Amino acid sequence: MSKEIDNQAILSNFGNMTSFRYGDYNIRFRTSPVLNKYTEIKEWDNGYLVVMADYEGIGIIEEYIDLVPILNNLYINPNIFLKDIKTVKIGNYEQ
Repeated sequence: MSKEIDNQAILSNFGNMTSFRYGDYNIRFRTSPVLNKYTEIKEWDNGYLVVMADYEGIGIIEEYIDLVPILNNLYINPNIFLKDIKTVKIGNYEQ
């Protein structure tokens, strides 16, 4: 596996759930049921994402996702979990 893939996380959604996958982890959290899909990752900053999201009835808007409180609620140390992630890409949902 290349170093780039080792340092890349994947953001996807299915229904009203978003998935952030990295390594052996698949962090899932609820999102709006009218979210069709994420269309672009604009920025990744150590747990903070700026993304473009396509919503039914609204269209494409900029959205912000802060993973740090989500990781804390799951008792996952954000400093350890996030330290090696360099990029995030949009992927297809896999259960």
